[in-house]
Amino acid sequence: MELKQGNLSVVEYSAKFEALFVFSPYYNTVEAEEDKCVKFESGLRP
Repeated sequence: MELKQGNLSVVEYSAKFEALFVFSPYYNTVEAEEDKCVKFESGLRP
């Protein structure tokens, strides 16, 4: 999955991120919480 913030606000990006991640079983586990955070941060604009 490749989601980038682009022109979205952080709030909009976060909402879209969470909406899409319900389809990714790996990231919906407690063990993958750190990986999910890294994935989220990598999609943000600098």
